[in-house]
Amino acid sequence: MAGEIQRLRDRPGESEKITINLGFVDLGHIDLLVREGFYSNRTDFIRTAIRNQLAAHADAVRQSIVRNTLELGLRRFSRGELEAAKAKGERLRIQVVGLATIDDDVTPELAASTIESITVLGALHASKDVKTALADRIG
Repeated sequence: MAGEIQRLRDRPGESEKITINLGFVDLGHIDLLVREGFYSNRTDFIRTAIRNQLAAHADAVRQSIVRNTLELGLRRFSRGELEAAKAKGERLRIQVVGLATIDDDVTPELAASTIESITVLGALHASKDVKTALADRIG
């Protein structure tokens, strides 16, 4: 699948909270635009700004995804999938741009024996025990 982007399905309503620090003047400018009706609130402004920057750099992002053979979107790793990999003697190299989820019924032992490395640009959702078992493989 080299040279192709594998787009994974997005699930509406899922997001990750981030915190940013802004100078008072920048924040005042945002509030002015909100008050003037350009945006419904600060969050709407910030999301729009981020989307505009992502659109401006879309080609560079696309090229990097292809070059690094990353999966794009939401990727779930189930116990069954990891058990099948273990039965075949395979070790997974997880590389996701978006959200990678390791199901709650995956034991730390199963994860450690089947996952060689994890690179997630976005968010990784897994139990605390699984994250601890994979701590030296998460990059």
